[in-house]
Amino acid sequence: MISVDKLKKCDFKIIFVYEDESINANRNLYDLPEKINKVFHKKYKTSIPFIEEGGVSLLYVGLGEKTKFGFNKIKDIVAYSIKQIKKYEVEDISVDISMFLKEYDVRCIKDVVLGINLGLYELKNYKTSKKQGKCNIFIQGYEGYNEERIVEDISLGTNISDGVMLARDLVNTPANMLTPIIMAETIASIYEGTAVDVEVLDENYIKDIGMEAFYTVGKSSGNPPRLIVLRYLADPSSKDITALVGKGVTCDTGGYCLKPSNSMDGIKGDMAGGAAVAGAIYSLAKNNVKANVVGVIPAAENRISRESFIPGDVIGSMSGKTIEVLNTDAEGRLILADAVTYAIQKEGASKIIDIATLTGSVVNALGFSTAGVLTNNDKFFKEFKEAYSTSGEKYWRFPICDEHRDMIKSNIADIKNTGKSYCGTITAGLFIEEFVENMPWIHLDIAGTAWVDTPLYEYQSKGATGAGVTSMYYLFLEKE
Repeated sequence: MISVDKLKKCDFKIIFVYEDESINANRNLYDLPEKINKVFHKKYKTSIPFIEEGGVSLLYVGLGEKTKFGFNKIKDIVAYSIKQIKKYEVEDISVDISMFLKEYDVRCIKDVVLGINLGLYELKNYKTSKKQGKCNIFIQGYEGYNEERIVEDISLGTNISDGVMLARDLVNTPANMLTPIIMAETIASIYEGTAVDVEVLDENYIKDIGMEAFYTVGKSSGNPPRLIVLRYLADPSSKDITALVGKGVTCDTGGYCLKPSNSMDGIKGDMAGGAAVAGAIYSLAKNNVKANVVGVIPAAENRISRESFIPGDVIGSMSGKTIEVLNTDAEGRLILADAVTYAIQKEGASKIIDIATLTGSVVNALGFSTAGVLTNNDKFFKEFKEAYSTSGEKYWRFPICDEHRDMIKSNIADIKNTGKSYCGTITAGLFIEEFVENMPWIHLDIAGTAWVDTPLYEYQSKGATGAGVTSMYYLFLEKE
């Protein structure tokens, strides 16, 4: 829990200082002994704990050189600080934000809150013996600023971080505990009491409306597919509806194109795109953002059974287009194709963003820090670029050429689900483009950024990252 309290005496107080400024010049509460001042060099992400007379515990955290510290580092340095104090298992922590307020005003609050909450986040475990931790955070050092505005921004930041953690929790859940049905039920329960209308459509509906590509993947399992639809229509002044379409493969063995054993441990996370959609819309609704957004999450398992599709099959789709299947492990684009068509034809979407852990190729190209983007609309991409610049996430736009489109043309069907062994990220995205009906469209491939074994940033933890949630959230905020 995060709250404001100017005078609360806590187990630990975090104080931030620049490398090129005196500690004592930046705070008025305490005087640091010279011997500690000499030891603590204040470089970025260095810290030193100190217990003063009277039992006051302080953690000094270095921000590095003032000219090299930027707004986008606040979330990271705050998460770092929280992780340092977590070692001491204390209950009450105060965070002195005076340094951030002086440089960035109250717009820093949401990132401070994200840093705190994501720094506290821990990977869910299923051990029979669990240590229950509790931590209260108090914001201090805001004298001279509007306390009501700070309290409001703490609430906004909490709701954003809750969306990120919702996505992380879903992705971190083992596949046997998050079948398509359980995923649908879990998301529906999370949205109870919000302004979001949730509808869960079963396999019979999916078949009846012609979502053959989606059903073909989902029928490979004894756990039937579900189409999860989230309607957040909070801007009656606009007829525009943006669809967020997230891949929800809760278990991906690869089907008959079976994944190698060393890739199997990550197959539960192939629904990270769907989780990101659920998290982003949750944050939008909790913060009462004025926007019309529909989330469409096709949830399915890709397993091997007598009902499974196999390479060489030709299947249909809700759009009417036929698809030649060359690789059963390229199933995400199949379910997304039908979900995009559903968003346009049934939900009236006028813009489309699809998000998925779609290709290993994007990891080969961009590593684990940056997600891939394809788009057919420069204006829409510009808006999204502003959003991810605010969120601090990293994306890279791939080129689209006719030669790339030629790579997924089929001799026996309208399109095939894989191209050659190269350009995999581009051809996968272009497969989905075939179904967007010329609507403004952005494709996000988060295969490299949705999960980390070793965190790249302090606000990450081992496991799911919640990739895409904050960038999609910021896309819908009114520009100041």
